[in-house]
Amino acid sequence: MKRILTAIVLIAIVVALVFFGKIWMILVLAGIVAVLAAMEFRALSAAVASPVPLWWSIAGVALFFSVTSLQPQDMITAVSFATLVLFAWNAFRTPLENVLSETAAGVLMLVYIAYPLTLLPQIWGLENGTALLLFLFVCVWSGDIAALYIGKNFGRRRLSPRLSPNKTWEGAIASVVGSVVCGMGLLYLGAYLSRNGSGFTKLHSTEPWWQSVILAIVLNVAAQFGDLLESALKRGAGVKDSGTMLPGHGGILDRIDALLLAAPVLWFIVVLKDRFALGAF
Repeated sequence: MKRILTAIVLIAIVVALVFFGKIWMILVLAGIVAVLAAMEFRALSAAVASPVPLWWSIAGVALFFSVTSLQPQDMITAVSFATLVLFAWNAFRTPLENVLSETAAGVLMLVYIAYPLTLLPQIWGLENGTALLLFLFVCVWSGDIAALYIGKNFGRRRLSPRLSPNKTWEGAIASVVGSVVCGMGLLYLGAYLSRNGSGFTKLHSTEPWWQSVILAIVLNVAAQFGDLLESALKRGAGVKDSGTMLPGHGGILDRIDALLLAAPVLWFIVVLKDRFALGAF
């Protein structure tokens, strides 16, 4: 019950922001989530003798989001500056044998956590960005739910015993199907609302239906890989959950792990479509 109630509250907050919020609200919420996830990442890195400084974790994420909100194209500059600061700090403050691993852990924190979350307000700001961002969330959420319940009840063949022994091929296939069904259901709902004269166009998309199907599949596969990648970090650190912040769900990282890979994949597709003039979503 705690798991269901927590999920309902989180989904309600996210959907309300996507529909009725301002871009600064999404930026602030994404930044808060990034800082909380970074704290959990610090615990994982400390468990493998590569702790990231607390002050740098907060400052690095804040710098990342500040630069993104003003000049997104300067993101690489922000990463480079933050990395050099961390490198210098570790060179003078940590045992020399840990300088490389601790600096690398800090860089991974920014690339793995901060970067994907800075993309959410950028996606929202695109043409049809509301529909696109909600499509991303629905594909991730529905795939996760389908994998959990089908895999738990009907799963027999393990997907990746080394990284996550409980995940099965049956659950993975159900996850893809769930994302496609729910993602397309969302788009058809948007098309219906925009046609019936209600004036509600926030779910409208100009993308052909078959491209949306392919996008749902790609985002789902990326989300499942994101889940497995976080499992690799946790198993390496010898922990079951990244934290205990969310009742019934574990930590923040446990809830956003799929999104952390799916969001960059979506952004990459958006950039490719724009670069080669393949049309908008």
